[in-house]
Formats: sequence, structure tokens, C-alpha cells
Amino acid sequence: DEESAGPLAIIIIPCLLVLSTVLVVALIFYSLHKNKERVRSRTAQLYSWEMPKECVVEELEFWQTGHYGPICKGVLKTRDGASSAVVVKSLRAEAQEFVERLLFHATVCRHQNVVRMLCCQTEHLPMYVVLDACSPGNLLHFLWTLRNFSEKSVFLVAKQVAAGLDYLVSDHRLVHGDVAARNILLGPDLSARVSGLGVAFEGRGTEPAVRQRAAEVPVKWQAPERMVMQLSIDRSDWSFGILLYELITLSPPYPELEPPAVLPKLQASYRMKRPQNCGGPYDLMRYCWMWSFKDRPAFSAVIKLLESSLHLAATEAICVPEVVDVSEYNRKAGLPS
Repeated sequence: DEESAGPLAIIIIPCLLVLSTVLVVALIFYSLHKNKERVRSRTAQLYSWEMPKECVVEELEFWQTGHYGPICKGVLKTRDGASSAVVVKSLRAEAQEFVERLLFHATVCRHQNVVRMLCCQTEHLPMYVVLDACSPGNLLHFLWTLRNFSEKSVFLVAKQVAAGLDYLVSDHRLVHGDVAARNILLGPDLSARVSGLGVAFEGRGTEPAVRQRAAEVPVKWQAPERMVMQLSIDRSDWSFGILLYELITLSPPYPELEPPAVLPKLQASYRMKRPQNCGGPYDLMRYCWMWSFKDRPAFSAVIKLLESSLHLAATEAICVPEVVDVSEYNRKAGLPS
């Protein structure tokens, strides 16, 4: 038996080595083939979003610095004379990351209350993505100039924002985390869309890239778990309550506190006081600011609450300052000037 086992092993072992080598090579070729298919699929997706030759972006004006690069306002014009206000985001990133962000916008931005991608430009530098500006534009700046924004208007805008956030969480497991008036685009008839998705990430993500994005949210809009662990929870957004406070007061959150003082105050059970002449919205704010995320309402519940409260909301205009000192506002908000 021992004499026959030796020659048998000499035959079997090389065969196994050859078989394993063939399998490894086959797997490598299969992986390369799948990668080629994936690249081809992505290229086709990007091509379908490429800006038509008859379109051009003009009247570019720097607006703000976003997570991935400068953001400009502009006008998208066609040869037939049609034009629309747009936001142009040039992505300051590696080519692969740029493609990922384009596909992110193409995949996620498919809801009436989320900023909409119109097209992109990838054939030459600078590469950029074109988003619907939803003119008249930024909700915060809109509030500063409007004189007939009422509590009922707050409910209408907040309901649409909650619907957009509910879509992000339910369909894509994305937590926004920076639901501020500056990140809401407002259109005709108070139509609202959520923007500022550069800091959004999958709920309860803890990898380094997620932690870095979480840390870039201004402190005064962050939930305590974001400040402590750079962790975000896929429940109603803490910063949604901050947005309600902004809409009611037209003031930045915690105006009396410097950013480093916010977390210790929250840990000591501090919450912003009820604004003057503020009814139902404040109760919802407090629900969003529950310390335990398990006690915060789901966005589906927030939407139902806002819908049922619309007929009770006051219609008197909220008092708006005649002059807004933007630099002072940014200082109190902990935002760059």
C-alpha cells in the first residue's frame, strides 16, 4: 500500500495544483470581465446624463464652498432661448470619486422634494454636475427678504422637507444630518427641495470616510451622537428640529452659545426655549431633540403630524428683521463668514 501511495500522490498533487491555478486564473478573468462590464455600464449611465450640445451654462457666480468643491449659481440656456436657474457643482476629487458622486446624484435625486440633477459635463475640464436651482433659491436668504411667511408656511415647507428626508432614509438609508435653511431650495408656491447631500451617508455608518463627513457638519446643527461619535441615526433628524427653529425665529440656533459650549449644555439637558408666539412647531422640535434617538419620531410620523396640524397653524406673518447682518448671523451660527 505504501509503495502504491507514493506514485499516486505524485500524480494527484500536481493535478490539484494545476486545477487550483486554473481556477485562480478563471476567477481573475471573470473579475476583470465584470469590472469592464461595470465600467461600460457606468460610462453609459454618465453618457445619458451628459449636457446636450445645444445647452450652455452662463452667468456663473460663486455661491459657496461645498463638501466636494466650489458651488456656483448660473443659468442653463438652450438654443431655442429657454433658460432656467441652476446650481453648478464642480467636484474637486479624483476621477473615480467624481464618477461615484455623479452616479450618486443620478440615483438618489429622484424625488420631488430632493434637489434634482439636470445634467453633467465630463468630456473636458472642469467637470461638473448641474442641479436645478429651484429659483428663487436658498430658503434662508428667501426668509430674510420675505414679509408674508407665516406659521402655516412653516408647516407647508417643513412637510415637504420631511417627505424628502423620509425618501432618503426609506429608499436609500441615507441620513442627511445638516438639515439647515441654507440647505433647502425653495421654488414657486413654497415648493421645497432638500440639498446639501455632500454630508449625507448611510445610517449608522462608522467607517473613517463617514466620520469625516459627519464632522464637517456645523456643530450647532449636529445631533449629540454626531458630536461625540460622528454617528448618525436613521430616525427623524435632530437637525430637522433645528430647521423648524430657524423657520420660526429667522435666527441661528443657540445664538447665545459659542459652538464648543453646545455639547456640554445639551448633555446637561439644555434645550432652546420656546420661541415667542410659537405653538405646535415647538412641540415637534422637542421630539426631534430627545436625547435617546429611540424616542425621536420617524419621518413618516412627522409628516402625518404636520399634515394634521396645517389647519391649526396661524396665518399671521412672522416678524422679519428689516436688515440682516449676514456676518453677525454667520458668527452666531458658527459658520464661515
